[in-house]
Amino acid sequence: MRSFQQIPELRTHLNALREEKLVIGFVPTMGALHDGHIALIRRAVTECDRTVVSIFVNPIQFGPGEDFDRYPRDLAQDSRICQEEGVDALFVPAVGEMFPSADGDGPAESPTRVHVPALEDILEGAARPGHLSGVTTICAKLFNIVQPRRAYFGQKDYQQLIAIQRMVADLCMPITVVPVATVREPDGLALSSRNVYLSPEERPRAVALSAALKEGERLYAAGERNADTLREAVRDVLVRAGLSAIEYIEVADPRTMVRLNHIDDEAVLLAAVRIGALRLIDNVLLGITLNQHLRRL
Repeated sequence: MRSFQQIPELRTHLNALREEKLVIGFVPTMGALHDGHIALIRRAVTECDRTVVSIFVNPIQFGPGEDFDRYPRDLAQDSRICQEEGVDALFVPAVGEMFPSADGDGPAESPTRVHVPALEDILEGAARPGHLSGVTTICAKLFNIVQPRRAYFGQKDYQQLIAIQRMVADLCMPITVVPVATVREPDGLALSSRNVYLSPEERPRAVALSAALKEGERLYAAGERNADTLREAVRDVLVRAGLSAIEYIEVADPRTMVRLNHIDDEAVLLAAVRIGALRLIDNVLLGITLNQHLRRL
């Protein structure tokens, strides 16, 4: 595995691979790699000739008062994981490499932003203003640098996944965005680099989020199609578990993220809660598998 910190050197390496007609897969991450990231890497290594992983804690997707400075970082461990998993190239740029306008230790800026307007004022977009455009902007930059054939993203950050798929389609990028199912702990908690923030007392309560979504999934499987009924069922489970800081519970179209009142065919059920200093998000698909979702976009 080769490691790169600068864009020109990485481009030179990848251009040589493209001249050999090799398919390049790409897994963009912020590091602190866990089994969820490893699932993305393994999928890419299996499906592509060469795999690139980026590790970049992107400052422009963090809002004021969020956890940019204390976001978990362990480059040595991340590098070891990538090496063991068969990654060809690891891209670890500094903030100044990705945002040349950054002034020393000052805040990074991106004078050019990539927006997906339909998604920026709902759910995650409403809860974290500027977050989605920060994600789509950095992904557009990374896609331009790496120029992969396939890029891999987890289902857990569902709205982010949809925003990136929409950006790729609308900007005619020759990239297939591949969604990969959420990886969970044995008790159902979705894996996240931020789970390390959970205290021993908070950890059991965090499991209620996936349990609540499973209850909504159970009701859908039993024939319930009223979206308000599913929302209330999820809320009841969360409240009984002592999770009162609920940011949203939503039933939406799985491709457009438009809010649904009634499920005619398929939907995505999403929720976000706060537990102490940690914000948790999760989702389940209703009436559609992740592979079907990919084919129909």
